[in-house]
Amino acid sequence: MAKPLIIRGIIDRFENKLAVIVTPDKTEILWPIKNLPEEIGQGSAVRLTLSTNESAEQEREALAKSMLNDILNNAPEETNLS
Repeated sequence: MAKPLIIRGIIDRFENKLAVIVTPDKTEILWPIKNLPEEIGQGSAVRLTLSTNESAEQEREALAKSMLNDILNNAPEETNLS
């Protein structure tokens, strides 16, 4: 599994239903307030962790292979008209 990417930031402000998280390089990330812990407020330090969902990727790959096999195995045979 790949190493997760960690993004640190501060809750700068709230706009409508979004929290504005500012990272050290001044990037602003908009995050739904409903997806934040209740105790989070303006000025709170946060850490976002991004990682791949390898099991979901493997499931999609297996499904795609299965569908392709079904298509190839059930394709009508070509008739030779010559």
